[in-house]
Amino acid sequence: MQPIELFYPQLDSPAKVVITMHQKPDGDAMGAALGLYHFLRSLGHEVTVISPTNWADFLDWMPGIKQVIDFEHHREKAKNIISHTEIIFCLDFNILHRTKHMEQPLTDAACTKILIDHHEQPQESAFSYGISDTSKSSTCEMVYDFIVNSGHAGSLSIDMAECLYTGVMTDTGSFRFPATTASVHRMVASLKDVGLRHTIVHEHIYDNFLENRLRFIGYALVNRMEVLYEYNTALMYITRADLQKYNIKTGDTEGLVNYLLTIQGIKFGALVIDRDEERKWSFRSKGTFDVNTFARKHFEGGGHANAAGGRSSEVLEATVKHFKQVIQEYQIQLQ
Repeated sequence: MQPIELFYPQLDSPAKVVITMHQKPDGDAMGAALGLYHFLRSLGHEVTVISPTNWADFLDWMPGIKQVIDFEHHREKAKNIISHTEIIFCLDFNILHRTKHMEQPLTDAACTKILIDHHEQPQESAFSYGISDTSKSSTCEMVYDFIVNSGHAGSLSIDMAECLYTGVMTDTGSFRFPATTASVHRMVASLKDVGLRHTIVHEHIYDNFLENRLRFIGYALVNRMEVLYEYNTALMYITRADLQKYNIKTGDTEGLVNYLLTIQGIKFGALVIDRDEERKWSFRSKGTFDVNTFARKHFEGGGHANAAGGRSSEVLEATVKHFKQVIQEYQIQLQ
């Protein structure tokens, strides 16, 4: 994988471009993809955004999202576009299998592939050019850097600003996480200069849910949370019946794991959700406890030091039992 700076000259030659991201894209993944979409279109490129799966309803307001193709619902159309494209940008994931059923079409595509991501241990051999920087707050911050560093800061528009702000806001926990560096605030100031109305973005993301989600959160906190004080850890497990009872859709569980870290003294929060195909884990931590290493070692996952994900093919009860067993190894670290 060559440094992304070597790709900059190619921006001036319009091409057929595909932008994609990880499955079940969050605010950062979709924000980065759409921010880059508007930028590349402003330079004359023919751009298509393809999401590996569906996404949360609270992202449907984003400029350009109506043009995004859902791979799972339009496979043949998406495959055809991928097979004829000249450049593929891969955003907010470090390894191709995080695109689910898109992995093989992306692997087979004989074109230039570019990585922009902030997760650890990227699959460098899969990409022609790229940048992987774990110190960055979000992929949206990295797309902003890509625009500015390539000499196109003047191309920033309100549509780009709204998309990029969405990702940096959500991935920094509204600017409270340690990754919120001075450069993040300088970026936001720049987006404000373009005309960004940040309050509207916040309302679209955080004040746009149905009543059933709030009732679900209350139910989960009362009935599905365990606090393991001897390990300064809080655990929450969501059953398939819970999801059905409250009609929970993609995105409705976003941020649920963060509630666990609001408990005084808790350093490690873990959430597992019983999905159709597998059990999906989300891990969050405070301080020096590395959930990326924990997820990689025990739950086939990974991510960042303080935020990671994982999976399990075991039934819910078994994977919860496994978590309670392995957490015992970390009692000293979590003191």
